[in-house]
Amino acid sequence: MSLAFDEYGRPFIILREQERKSRVKGIEAVKASIMAAKSVARTLRSSLGPKGMDKMLQSPDGDVTITNDGATILEMMDVENQIGKLMVELSKSQDHEIGDGTTGVVVLAGALLEHAESLLDMGMHPLRIAEGYEMACKVATENLDNIKTRFEFSKEDIEPLVKTCMTTLSSKVVGRLKRQMAEICVKAVLAVADLERRDVNLDLIKVEGKVGGKMEDTRLVEGIVIDKEFSHPQMPKELRDVKVAILTCPFEPPKPKTKHKVDIDTVEKFEALRDAERSYFTDMVQRCKDSGAQLVVCQWGFDDEANHLLMHENLPAVRWVGGVEIELLAMATGARIVPRFQELTVDKLGHAGSVKEVGFGTTKDKMLVVEGCPNLKAVTIFVRGGNRMVLDEIKRSLHDAICVARNLVRDNAIVYGGGAAEISCALAVEEAADKVTGVEHYAMRAFSDALQAVPLALAENSGLPPIESLTAVKKRQLEESNPYLGIDCNDTGTNDMREQNVFETVIGKKQQLFLATQVCKMILKIDDVIKPSEFD
Repeated sequence: MSLAFDEYGRPFIILREQERKSRVKGIEAVKASIMAAKSVARTLRSSLGPKGMDKMLQSPDGDVTITNDGATILEMMDVENQIGKLMVELSKSQDHEIGDGTTGVVVLAGALLEHAESLLDMGMHPLRIAEGYEMACKVATENLDNIKTRFEFSKEDIEPLVKTCMTTLSSKVVGRLKRQMAEICVKAVLAVADLERRDVNLDLIKVEGKVGGKMEDTRLVEGIVIDKEFSHPQMPKELRDVKVAILTCPFEPPKPKTKHKVDIDTVEKFEALRDAERSYFTDMVQRCKDSGAQLVVCQWGFDDEANHLLMHENLPAVRWVGGVEIELLAMATGARIVPRFQELTVDKLGHAGSVKEVGFGTTKDKMLVVEGCPNLKAVTIFVRGGNRMVLDEIKRSLHDAICVARNLVRDNAIVYGGGAAEISCALAVEEAADKVTGVEHYAMRAFSDALQAVPLALAENSGLPPIESLTAVKKRQLEESNPYLGIDCNDTGTNDMREQNVFETVIGKKQQLFLATQVCKMILKIDDVIKPSEFD
């Protein structure tokens, strides 16, 4: 694209391959963008809430994923449209920042754009709509600060954290075991949390899984689970009070760096070479023994000769352990990672209370469980499930719950779920809109209506009459000034979310409002779309 001027000095644009491009301008461009965003939001709308439906996605190579996690659905959907891709990025940013509420943020953004469309039809300028949305968003976030409740918890009293995680898990595949799973997630977060600094390093929580067991068999391992087994089948299957050496150097003779060629033309030369190799292996194993190590964990492999020698010297070993596991193991056991055999000394060894090899049913799968570590700063949630799809979905669900617990450690303010917070914010924005005199009044009203899309979708997905349910709750919130009333998705007979124990974190809710408003603002400001034509 380049700029040129005619003989009167008026600028005009020259587009390369003009005849091959299609171009949409002005309000048409904005409406086309809104249309694309709405269709993405509509796909996710039905998977919102505890009774939300799952989506089945098939990748190009035939892998099937069944999930109702918004970020996963959008990531795996093959979205062609650029505006659709913006919605995918929107759910990703919510996932990275908060870890939960990925479906809600897309549904909200879709509703905001839908209401913006009717304002455009009234002749309102897109920028004025965006400004009105910004004002409404500010009112809504201030209202969240007014209705929030603080949840005090400690390492002894974890019930508030468990209840909040149960809300997240109630819409997932693990819904029937939400209490057990929530407790596992909270204990994992508190094990690695620094409560004074209000900080949690999620890298220290590893979620491992094996197909074959029941969901109920999921447990928290206060240590590390490594998807490996002892290198020799005759090595002991369980070790107690062991000193661990962690090596990142291979058990093999050093190779010359130059290109070399070895000619072995006599038996004596072959014997000499073999003896030299054996002496290398013997020296390596002896160094490990001399340091006092009772278990060797190696990042690289070792051949049968070394394996046999290790077995012969009663020195259990594990090979081909990944870099992430090596680091976690070093943190947990207090060992130093040793890059060369010459540097292996007593002070670089770690300690573990028990290391045992665990087998699974009739399969040949085995894993190592390392427990009783001095620095309990790395924990593993060991997940079991009937098949690979269930297992993956449990892992995604637990990730959301872990993120919620992490957010509560960072900021323990909560609002009530079930659409209660959205209805309360909608009422606050409506009230504020009446005091605004400009055309932004209409945009604020539209924002208020869009906020009600979340409770509407919750009611719809739960099989309740959506408009009647929303109107009844909204009326009660107004009359009683009670921001804790929401949609009774589980049909328990009460709309009070405090009694139902349905909570959401304030930082998660605020992030949803901020992100949805920003994306709408961005989409409303696009007034010219130039793209290659579909037909050449």
